[in-house]
Amino acid sequence: MPELPEVETVRAGLAPVMEGQVIAKAHVNRPDLRWPFPLNMADRLTGARIERLRRRSKYILADLDRGETLLIHLGMSGRMTVSGDPLGQFVHEHPLPEKHDHVVFDMAGGARVTFNDPRRFGAMDLMPTASAEAHPLLSALGPEPLGNAFHEGYLAATIGHRKTPIKSALLDQKVVAGLGNIYVCEALFRAGIAPLRRSDRIAEKRLAALVPIVRDVLAEAIAAGGSSLKDYRQADGELGYFQHSFDVYGREGRPCRTPGCDATIRRVVQSGRSSFYCPQCQR
Repeated sequence: MPELPEVETVRAGLAPVMEGQVIAKAHVNRPDLRWPFPLNMADRLTGARIERLRRRSKYILADLDRGETLLIHLGMSGRMTVSGDPLGQFVHEHPLPEKHDHVVFDMAGGARVTFNDPRRFGAMDLMPTASAEAHPLLSALGPEPLGNAFHEGYLAATIGHRKTPIKSALLDQKVVAGLGNIYVCEALFRAGIAPLRRSDRIAEKRLAALVPIVRDVLAEAIAAGGSSLKDYRQADGELGYFQHSFDVYGREGRPCRTPGCDATIRRVVQSGRSSFYCPQCQR
């Protein structure tokens, strides 16, 4: 599933053709994805201007001039691609429709934005903008890891007493929003903390050091266009490249990249997810 850097990369790719633009025609080609679409979604979107395109955790939010916000979740295999962009940043010709093109936005400026989702684990919803943060998918989310509310004192106070593994604590979306398996593995490696170590047994200084490390990992991944694993693509159809910089994720049995370390990367399963780490560098 796309994590924060992938979703932010998609949002940034969509912004030039969607933000401030009118949806000339919205096409909804099926009644549902993971859940049913909102009633009359195509009619409610057609003619609306997108005032702002933002991200909350792993969700893209489009604030409309009609007082509603469109929530978009890519799910496991969802892709949003742009064609016919008059700014010349994307492919000019609209491709032929594909089987899994479930929602299509024809923008007044000439661009077409297509939501394609073969597995249909994605989702869209419409909600009042004024109360968007109360939506069931958003209301319990923790602070954004790149925002000011995610700081050293907050992290230590929130998870420093927990008797759960540090990796599980960081994946809790109520603690910090948008972090996923890949980037938590990478951040813990840089911090030298083993994923199985209990949160309450990590010194406060080491917990505090995780905050800038998490931010650095995410910023580098966003700059690289995310990590292309399986179905993920950017809005222009290109791949992300951060996977070439992985220190531990997906590298089981391969040598640790730390100079002077002769260990190999190991994998353990935590709550059904693979954790990759160096047994020598991470304690």
